[in-house]
Formats: sequence, structure tokens, C-alpha cells
Amino acid sequence: MNYIVDINCDVGEGLGNETDLIPYISSCSIACGAHAGDEKTISEVVKLALTHGVKIGAHPSFPDRENFGREIMDINPEELQLSLEEQINLVKYKTELLGGKLHHIKAHGALYNLSAVNEEIAQILINVIKKTVEEVFLYVPYNSAIQKLAIKNNLKIKLEAFADRNYNSDLTLVSRKNKNAIITDKEDLTQHLLKMITEQKLISIDGVEVEIIANTFCIHGDNPNAKNLLKFMRKKLQKNGIKIV
Repeated sequence: MNYIVDINCDVGEGLGNETDLIPYISSCSIACGAHAGDEKTISEVVKLALTHGVKIGAHPSFPDRENFGREIMDINPEELQLSLEEQINLVKYKTELLGGKLHHIKAHGALYNLSAVNEEIAQILINVIKKTVEEVFLYVPYNSAIQKLAIKNNLKIKLEAFADRNYNSDLTLVSRKNKNAIITDKEDLTQHLLKMITEQKLISIDGVEVEIIANTFCIHGDNPNAKNLLKFMRKKLQKNGIKIV
């Protein structure tokens, strides 16, 4: 059986490692200045992505640089929606200014995780997309609240899974406070990824086999070993007849 997948990375988050990562991925999600990044880094990453033919996405977040967008923020819905609209419009503007087109939206950190289980937050994200860039894809977790609402609202979606993260048996991500949250070994990561692609299953942190369906797979750009993981993973996927586009 032939498999075609997208490999994505979160970029523009202040590490300055985009030149190392972008040649090995097929789509990128650029920080919009709320949890990290600024107008200069957005433009630099857009240029790099266009050079390598990598699809460009916006990576909006709770406006919380102090916690890198990884803590749920106490913010009223109207303020959150306005912030998200501004974030996405900024990346859209910078991308179009340089001759590109926005391909997708992927929420960051706590906003991503919360939208998977909280319909109110999921609906805010959907409202934002319909108001700003409705024709793009929305990257969402499998069997999540935001997936179901996006389908009801006729938005295009791509189901996402994480190559470098461990999962609980309910398909939530293992908390980063847990030492087993992140997969750092390249062999373990590749086996985890291959199982998700070829079997549509994963082994949860407590040893349970769980169904998961995805067509875009993320490696976090802030992983210090991201480049080496991506290089190793690409070779393994290609050897297994899996095409990255």
C-alpha cells in the first residue's frame, strides 16, 4: 500500500533553527507573535518556506509570551477572538506580501489542547477562521471537539498527530510535566510514527493500543534534537515506501 503524509514543524519561535528544519518538512506553522516570534521572524521564515516549497501555516496562541502559550489563559472570549484574528491576519499579510499563500491554521500549545476538548474554545477558533481565511486547512487532533465542529462548519481539515509526543489512552497528550511526555530516541519516534501511518494505531503511555487517524504529523521545532530526528525519520519513511508531500 502507498502512503502519502505531510510532516510539519512549529517554527518562528525564537530558536533560529529554521534553516536546519525546513528542508526536511513539507509544511510549517509560524508563530504569530503572541507566544513567540515577531514581524521580522515571520517574514524570514516565510521566505525560507517559499524557497523550499514548504506549505505555510499560521500558529496562533493564547497571547501569553511569559508562559510560551503553554498555560490556559484567563481571557474573555471577545478579547481572545480579536487576538487570534490579529495573529492570523499578520501571518497572512506577510505571506501574501512575499508572493505566497496561507495553507493552514494550527493552534499552539494550551489553545490547541483546550480546543480539542472544549467546544467554546473550539468555536472561537472556527469563528476566527471563517472571518479571516476560511479557505485554508485547519490542523486538528483526531476525534476532537474542534474536528467535529469544523466539519459541521464546512471547514477543510487535516487530522494531525505528534511524532515526538506520547499519548494517554484517551488520545490526549501526556503532560509536559511528565518525564515521558516527549519521545527523544530516534528509533522509538520512528516506530511510533510508522505504527500511526501504517496501522492507524498507537501504544499509549499505559500500554493500551488506541486507534488514531492522521495525515499530517508534527515534530516540535523547539525540540533541541529536531534536525537529527527529522533526517533519520525521513530516511526511514522513504525506505518504507512512504512519500512526504
